[in-house]
Amino acid sequence: MYQSFFKPLFDISFSMIIIFVLLPVMFVVGLILYVKQGSPILYSQFRPGKNEKIFKLFKFRTMTEKRNAKGELLPDAERITRFGGFLRKTSIDELPQFLNVLKGNLSLVGPRPLLIEYLPLYNDQQKKRHLVKPGITGWAQINGRNAISWEDKFTLDLFYVDNVSFTLDLKIIFKTIIQAVKGSGIYNNDGLTMDKFSGNKQ
Repeated sequence: MYQSFFKPLFDISFSMIIIFVLLPVMFVVGLILYVKQGSPILYSQFRPGKNEKIFKLFKFRTMTEKRNAKGELLPDAERITRFGGFLRKTSIDELPQFLNVLKGNLSLVGPRPLLIEYLPLYNDQQKKRHLVKPGITGWAQINGRNAISWEDKFTLDLFYVDNVSFTLDLKIIFKTIIQAVKGSGIYNNDGLTMDKFSGNKQ
């Protein structure tokens, strides 16, 4: 009952409140990005959602389009702007995803939607992360985010899939707010954002 009715209702209600309250913040962030980086101010990318249905995910743009002499994009660490780093540290870059929640692509809480290219790399257990709608935040995000291994991240995602509840969602949302204020878990042990998933060791 919670997953099929109350969770979607909570998602929509909470997202509408957040968008209304933080609209001035989003406007100022968008204006700063436009002045500093030009358009577009939003970054969009196709991601797999529930049952691996593909949708377009939105974020504030935190990186430039700088390329090398061959026309290839430079590494992420060289393209993240100072202001973009601040947006990531505070998770403000995620705010446009509340629009994804209103569209029904995302939930407030669930496994984070990863890259489409990862789909063939999952084992049978890891594929179960797509049995529920992906979220803006999740159990893995409050337990290490980018500072933990892929194996641990998938284990945490599957724990959420098997234990979805209103109480767990509230706990995750509360801890996400605390982490956003602290800016913890954004980087891994090397000081970089999460490395790409390249498949399972076995």
